[in-house]
Amino acid sequence: MPDRKILIVDDEPSIRKLLKMVFTTQGYAVSVAESAEQALQIMEQDAYPVMFFDVNLPGMNGIDLCQRAKTADPKAIIYAITGYTSEFELTRCREAGFDDYFTKPAAMGDLIKAAEDGFEKNRRWESQ
Repeated sequence: MPDRKILIVDDEPSIRKLLKMVFTTQGYAVSVAESAEQALQIMEQDAYPVMFFDVNLPGMNGIDLCQRAKTADPKAIIYAITGYTSEFELTRCREAGFDDYFTKPAAMGDLIKAAEDGFEKNRRWESQ
């Protein structure tokens, strides 16, 4: 069974704290980063089967981070979290390799379900 590790990247401290608390209570090991650059350093140290990235980050944005993360681990399941959406942004998210997206404020139940689905997809890939 793959590790139940999740990486959350968001520049808003309250979002990071909330998501870490929610996923930790669901039994996940959660790491957080406030920037794409910090996330890349964290990903160099460990693999994360499921990740949630804010699209609008200072410095490198979540779309560029997703492309780099998917290059490093094509099996990773990565979800976009954004404060606003446009058809153009959603197209860019899909092209970057995001598996799905959520608009803030996202329902915690939806995020938990997405994580569960992501780990299930990883289990199927690992069993092949």
